[in-house]
Amino acid sequence: MGASRRVERSGVRTLHLDCFSGIAGNMFLGALLDLGLKRKELEGDLAGLDLEFSLKVRKVKRGALAARYVDVGVPRARPKQKSAARKHSHGHPHHGRSFGAIVKILERARLDGGVRERAIAIFEALARAEARVHGKPVDEVHFHEVGAVDAIVDVTGAAIGLARLEIDRVTSSPVALGEGSVETEHGRLPLPAPATLELLRGVPTVPAHVNWETVTPTGAAILKTIVEDYGPLPALTIESIGLGAGNDRPGPMPNVLRAVLGRSVGAGSDRIVVLETNLDDLVPEHFDYLMERLFEVGALDVSVQPLQMKKNRPGHLVRVLGHPSDRISLARILFAESTAIGVRVTESDRIILKREVRRVDTTYGRVRVKRVFDLDGRVSVSPEYDDCKRLARSKQVPLRKVVQAAEEAGRDLD
Repeated sequence: MGASRRVERSGVRTLHLDCFSGIAGNMFLGALLDLGLKRKELEGDLAGLDLEFSLKVRKVKRGALAARYVDVGVPRARPKQKSAARKHSHGHPHHGRSFGAIVKILERARLDGGVRERAIAIFEALARAEARVHGKPVDEVHFHEVGAVDAIVDVTGAAIGLARLEIDRVTSSPVALGEGSVETEHGRLPLPAPATLELLRGVPTVPAHVNWETVTPTGAAILKTIVEDYGPLPALTIESIGLGAGNDRPGPMPNVLRAVLGRSVGAGSDRIVVLETNLDDLVPEHFDYLMERLFEVGALDVSVQPLQMKKNRPGHLVRVLGHPSDRISLARILFAESTAIGVRVTESDRIILKREVRRVDTTYGRVRVKRVFDLDGRVSVSPEYDDCKRLARSKQVPLRKVVQAAEEAGRDLD
């Protein structure tokens, strides 16, 4: 995504997901294809996985709507009922893989760096959710429902589509959830499935009023990883609309994911929540841990400012920025990890420049860099300090040399 492309177009390209009937991995991929993602380009990029599969795409009707349905065929035969169930019923692929095995497949794959990082991030979100649900370390998580070739293709295809369509920002409506129960490798479980519900912490949801699984773990992980804000369709100029189909289900709404692609005018904008509290009795050494915990639950930024409080006591103002959907989680951390007895909450509009985080290779090792694009398409590069510090120590070189190497590698991405 070079600077020249940014000069030619104005505004931030935004994808809005309308999850009125939930979301699954293949529904998201189908919606991207319906938006304009070229199938040949998708298949060419997916070939870099070095996995045996065939991509089947067809137009179907779901209620009164025509949508695109995606299925992944694998050489080894599987029962038809289970193959269909995977797509929107928490099914069970024949092949299971550990989180580490999936990461190895993606790391050795011939993929664009940003695509690889996003695909790994989606599977990492899944692994962390499964680990919390089953009470085990992430490294011991084994994906029974999402570890097969078809899920790897769905997730990697989603990352490819976002890159190919040059999407800068993703938003979503509240997510419709079905009810009932489902048979899994772990026995009969309630809907939403435990891992799905864990992934949807902090995400606005609404009842779908149907007795089947509307949101799969893969779909929830995609949402958790790529969506920046939840709410109604944002202000933008609509360019295209895509519909991705799930299995044909009875219900009040067609089993379809609707995706709207467009551009906002000028810089991007969103809505954030600002949480503030005044503290005069927190041990200063504890601020570091408080910040860590806030970032773990989704804080966008945390700042601490000195104050002169009542009775002339010195104190601190703690200010936290986050997505509106994370306000409760952030407030809980402030109450649990500080001496706060009250938190002020306001919402603000925010104007933002496009940014991306990439990993670059330097002579000293891999470093994460943040690339920020201004309105004229110029890019500035800011290496991750912790990565540079770690490499400077391990290679016994000055920190500035690692920073300079990372900056040059980040600019060379263009």
